[in-house]
Amino acid sequence: MAQDVMTVEDVEVDGSNPKGGIISVWTLNRPDKLNALNTESHKAIKKECARVNSDDNVRCIVIKGATPLEPREGKRPKPHAFAAGADISEFAGKDSDDVRPFFEDNAWEAVWNVSKPTIAMVDGFALGGGTELALSCDIRLASERSTFGQPEINLGLIPGGGGTQRLCRLVGYGRAMEIVLSGGMVGAEDALSMGIVNRIVPNDDLEEETMKLATEISKKSPHVTKVAKRAVRGALELPFSEGVLMERSEFVALFDTEDKEIGVTAFLERSDAEWVGK
Repeated sequence: MAQDVMTVEDVEVDGSNPKGGIISVWTLNRPDKLNALNTESHKAIKKECARVNSDDNVRCIVIKGATPLEPREGKRPKPHAFAAGADISEFAGKDSDDVRPFFEDNAWEAVWNVSKPTIAMVDGFALGGGTELALSCDIRLASERSTFGQPEINLGLIPGGGGTQRLCRLVGYGRAMEIVLSGGMVGAEDALSMGIVNRIVPNDDLEEETMKLATEISKKSPHVTKVAKRAVRGALELPFSEGVLMERSEFVALFDTEDKEIGVTAFLERSDAEWVGK
């Protein structure tokens, strides 16, 4: 069942306005498979994307992988993983007609199209579809032991969840080509220098730092965070001159909102803004 492959916890944000703000934490829950994404994982993610888009209380989403299970006696422990790619067993014997419907309605695009801010909390392996899921989020925080990569070429495939496009925009043409064509892995430090991740955090501090950032974001005006995300996203999709015009239009429109007046007044009075979300 979908609830078995991903768990969801809605964490209340103290001090959010309007009151009742929550951070929705999604944990990919297949630790025995290094949280590899399968059909049920995609269904669970898409379901939650639809829910948070329609729930005004959700201010931010954090996606992470389940921690490894305790190994059986005599067995080595499994490594930490955000999501070590797709479940390759589901690819065997499939042709293009079999896979096209799945890839035309997938979890990566569902996450990309969420209107609320999204954070990937990457601890360990994020490979193939796992890297693509992280890239579909707005912000990526990674532990020191994290590793990224697009190894699809080793299977006779290419990335199919937006990896070629989002990587190229993040790291540039040459580096994206090297990652995709070599099928190799990129360590956390290299991922940071390339711009794949926003920040590297010590392993034991990753969850605390991720939730601290999510809380900070969740305390802003929920209406304005949506507008800000939409405006920044425009830089990826519009020619520069059109993007500037779009930004200006969004900026000017905010002057007709209650939250603009609340924010300006709070600044001038040196008080905390109590947003109303409109």
